[in-house]
Amino acid sequence: MKSLKTLLCSASAAVLLAASATIATVATTTAASAEDLTVAYFLEWPTPNQFAQAKKIYAEKLGVSIKWVSFDAGTAMSAAMASGDVQISFSQGIPPFVVAASAGQDLQIVDVAVSYSENDNCVVRTSLEIDKTNVKELEGKQVGVPLGTAAHYGFLKQMDHFGVNVSTMKVVDMAPPDGAAAFASGNLDMVCGWGGALRRMKEHGNVLLTGAEKEKLGIQVFDATTVSTQWAKENAELLAKFLKVTADMNAKFAAGDSGEMLSVIAKAAGMKEKATKETLDGFAFPTLEQQLSAKWLGGGTQKFLKEVGDFFVKQGTIPKARDSYESAVDASYLKAASKM
Repeated sequence: MKSLKTLLCSASAAVLLAASATIATVATTTAASAEDLTVAYFLEWPTPNQFAQAKKIYAEKLGVSIKWVSFDAGTAMSAAMASGDVQISFSQGIPPFVVAASAGQDLQIVDVAVSYSENDNCVVRTSLEIDKTNVKELEGKQVGVPLGTAAHYGFLKQMDHFGVNVSTMKVVDMAPPDGAAAFASGNLDMVCGWGGALRRMKEHGNVLLTGAEKEKLGIQVFDATTVSTQWAKENAELLAKFLKVTADMNAKFAAGDSGEMLSVIAKAAGMKEKATKETLDGFAFPTLEQQLSAKWLGGGTQKFLKEVGDFFVKQGTIPKARDSYESAVDASYLKAASKM
């Protein structure tokens, strides 16, 4: 059985390689122009901005053609930004961002996309009869986890809290949809994921901790809009407009226009309306003012990035964390958006 450290190092290899390639070629490669704007997002991950995506409001307000490309995990988003194939990643998880940033990839967080402690978790097979009172019984079991993601971070933090020796477990790197399918077939004892995949997982098992219980342990679960630093500098106004449209869609949804938006969002997310509503009910979308406060981009996010980085070093996920992640967050584009 492979050790967890070996598995984690393998999972990080692609991101590390992509980051190294970016650093090596930055002197000879220019950032993609605004005309080549490509945005990464997740299917089965409904957010108000998908109304603007579907209605082409982004393209209208930004004045450019936008290509939206779906991904299964935030680690793949980092690799795509490293190669220059993607300029903006919407709703990238914090752990994969930290892995890439710690490896030297020049990325920045420019806004908080969504907070969702109830919509990212691990599920234990019902027949095992394991809950928070007897979690140690998970030792020796097989678990499917998308390594280097928010779900992976939450898994490690929960196991650390319960004193479970993860090195005794067989940890398999699986994207949430694949993990949900394997779990339904009875091939896994525990599985971790988010969104639609998490809902399917819950049909065959139970969570160990609720979102509120995880937050008490310091497990923050939120995604960010992330960008290549070089591209952002060269396209500052365009990026600010993108963030403004996103904020406007969040405000429109919060103001009670969710009925008009729901069917459009569901179609864009590749989901049924009922499932879309259930997922959105577990999401929170901070306002521009909230995002610029001390809790988020005013200091809280930078502090959390450092906590994640240091924890990943302790777990063997990454070899080294940054001394500080202050430069990995840039609120200037969001401030500019707030004045538009």
